[in-house]
Amino acid sequence: MGNNFKEDVLSRRTFAIISHPDAGKTTLTEKLLLFGGAIRDAGTVKAKKTGKFATSDWMEIEKQRGISVTSSVMQFDYDGFRVNILDTPGHQDFSEDTYRTLMAVDSAVMIVDAAKGIEAQTLKLFKVCRMRGIPIFTFMNKLDRQGKPPLELLAELEEVLGIESYPMNWPIGMGKEFLGIYDRFNNRVEQFRVEDSERFIPLNEDGEIAGEHPLKTSGLYDQTLDEIMLLNEAGNEFSAEKIAAGNLTPVFFGSALTAFGVQTFLESYLEFAPAPKARNSSVGKIDPLGEQFSGFVFKIQANMNPAHRDRIAFVRVCSGKFERGMTVNIPRLNKQIKLSQSTSFMAEERSTVDEAVSGDIIGLYDTGTYQIGDTLTSGKDDFQYERLPQFTPELYVRVSAKNVMKQKSFYKGIQQLVQEGAIQLYKTIKTDDYLLGAVGQLQFEVFEHRMRNEYNAEVLMERMGSKIARWVDGETVDENLSSSRSLLVKDRFDQYVFLFENDFALRWFQEKNPKVKLYNPMDQEA
Repeated sequence: MGNNFKEDVLSRRTFAIISHPDAGKTTLTEKLLLFGGAIRDAGTVKAKKTGKFATSDWMEIEKQRGISVTSSVMQFDYDGFRVNILDTPGHQDFSEDTYRTLMAVDSAVMIVDAAKGIEAQTLKLFKVCRMRGIPIFTFMNKLDRQGKPPLELLAELEEVLGIESYPMNWPIGMGKEFLGIYDRFNNRVEQFRVEDSERFIPLNEDGEIAGEHPLKTSGLYDQTLDEIMLLNEAGNEFSAEKIAAGNLTPVFFGSALTAFGVQTFLESYLEFAPAPKARNSSVGKIDPLGEQFSGFVFKIQANMNPAHRDRIAFVRVCSGKFERGMTVNIPRLNKQIKLSQSTSFMAEERSTVDEAVSGDIIGLYDTGTYQIGDTLTSGKDDFQYERLPQFTPELYVRVSAKNVMKQKSFYKGIQQLVQEGAIQLYKTIKTDDYLLGAVGQLQFEVFEHRMRNEYNAEVLMERMGSKIARWVDGETVDENLSSSRSLLVKDRFDQYVFLFENDFALRWFQEKNPKVKLYNPMDQEA
């Protein structure tokens, strides 16, 4: 494939942005796209009255609520690099989508609201990154508002997350007194809200501004120098190796809303973030520079274009080169398929992609062939990439069509939306009722909204509360064991599942029926 292929792969930087809701994740994505020249005008997430919405929030409900509920994919070129950003939902009810997305990236950018510090959802997602050894870059956001002292934020980062940190820059003041950042890495000061010609001030060998400068008359400048001295003497040392191993996080201070510090962050990120790495599979590690094309489906999204009722399977390319029209194997189905319709993304803006290499994310039009977790390979060697995390639902509802005349739309909508993996579908054994299971309540609201708007099907949902789901190990089970406390259902793959009312009902059932072997998919090894 030659040098060009190798250079193309090594120029890829693929990362997910993770944070708690409202920390500024979608806003930072917008500003990165702005610097990458991918968009001309950044929409603000909450600008509902103006009709200006964030580029990465394309779904109707996201525009109404001002939150992200699905992972968006965006691609742009900057300074010789091709950047693939996966903007993930911050809301905990959508953490399953985010967890799977984290399997498709090489690094993560964690956004922390400087006023709130480390929040619960950030901690949860961070743990997934640590578990996978993903390098993490931290952006302390909203410095233009009053927040916690920077030293306190740093201490919290290290104590709560258990990771070493290295501040690449340091704020000079905060909120109304925010004057800029002291850039340790580039040995300069970047001033806030000044003309471009005055933005950067170089520092001398002693790490100070040489000669006269108005900034030197501020007490905040002196305070910053004291804090920098403390960091130099008592802080962690910079280590590119530790960053690559996910043991040290470079920390950047800035304000995504005003785009301050974002370009400095982007340039440092591109320098230290990893290119695509080898990935685990059933035949060992797969080299991203290998010639055989391979990738895996980490997400399926219905109705990205409501006018066409289309479904897109998102594929992370892991090795070799994708070429439109190529034939690939899907080991799960033991069949070959021609990839003739493919797309790349700029949120809802899409263009046909003819080629892609390791690290890229492509979309394949799906007529129901793909499942989340499917491996795609070219050539004779069939293998599977490691299993994606599967979540056991905790909340359940009984669902039916409000209008009997709309049954066809109802069934079509349900079949397509469950393919996305956010909600799971079950059928009761004796009455053939449809049940939905989800990790969080908001999933049901999104489902109801999308059924109405995308499939013109009003639904009735009857809450069943929380249940404990356990799958039956085996193809048969006595259907008379089903009761109100241990309801027997089938999942969409026709496997038997018991939904238990609580822990006591589960234990009682196991004691009474020791021959029925139960398991939780989340406990299974890949």
